[in-house]
Amino acid sequence: MKNLATIALLAAACSHGGSSTPGDAGFTQGDLAQVVLSDGATPADFWGDTSNIPAATHVMTFKFLNRTNGKYGDAEVYWRFKNGTVNELHSIADAPTFDMPANSSGRMYFYLCAAGDTACASDPTQSKYYDFIEHTIGPTTYNGNTTRVDAFGLKIAMRLHCADGFDKAVGEDHATFAEDRTATFQRFTDAVPDPFKSSVQSPYRIVQPGAAGFGAGGAHAAYYNAYVDTMWANNGITIAKPGPNGSGLGAYPDLSAAIYRHVGEKAGTFDKDGKRLDKTLWDDPTKFYQTEPYDAYARFWHDNAIDGRAYGFPYDDVGGYSTYISHDHPQYMLVAIGW
Repeated sequence: MKNLATIALLAAACSHGGSSTPGDAGFTQGDLAQVVLSDGATPADFWGDTSNIPAATHVMTFKFLNRTNGKYGDAEVYWRFKNGTVNELHSIADAPTFDMPANSSGRMYFYLCAAGDTACASDPTQSKYYDFIEHTIGPTTYNGNTTRVDAFGLKIAMRLHCADGFDKAVGEDHATFAEDRTATFQRFTDAVPDPFKSSVQSPYRIVQPGAAGFGAGGAHAAYYNAYVDTMWANNGITIAKPGPNGSGLGAYPDLSAAIYRHVGEKAGTFDKDGKRLDKTLWDDPTKFYQTEPYDAYARFWHDNAIDGRAYGFPYDDVGGYSTYISHDHPQYMLVAIGW
């Protein structure tokens, strides 16, 4: 898989004794401070000038970047943050930065609303072109990520910079930002097996499989069943099997990820209680998504992400392959919004 070989090198370099993310992600904050992946394929001007970012009076400053390739002007690209008593909605033209306070379970939404679009002219949040990032921000710590767990709506990338020099980018890669939206939709359609093509709801969204025929009663609800049967039989697993679309394994993140990545069928990979025995299972991402059934939706976003990191399903952080970032003393976050 494109980009994931780089992560395999990082996995070998880092300790697996602790994790700053749910699901035994395998990388501690200290690990990442020492070995920070870089988006070498992204031109420096993509992220713009960081010298003029105002210092935060709260925790950190967010700066918003219009990367729609001229499709939308700054006055047509909006951001919204609503949490507790804070309720802000602005275009990039009106407010290119935001002084972010500490908050938990926060989401920042982004909308594209062209001038003259009657559907969203009076309220940009009614636009059908939208997406979000999510975070929990403490007084001195940032924790957050981009996400494709629900759907793809807009191309999103973000870059965190901290006081100790930590600087990390995650999200869609530059090549994906550079192409037209129609090309991205077509590439997804061409890349995935037939059952996943129903995820495409052009031109607005590409939704996760559970919302496109893989859920209960859907045409592809049993897509993983035969593979699950093999995993359970070969490993003597006694816990209840998952439901449609591999659902219901929230207490077993390794098992859930193994189903979606198609890597858990060998005897001795798990014990009877569904706990991982193979400590090398997540070391080589080039082995993921190689044989159907696998989560082709998630694979596509990994294949088109900075350093191969994406949040394609709820436990995609297992092994350290998601876009989750955690670091102390954040200074600013750059957020690129694309078409």
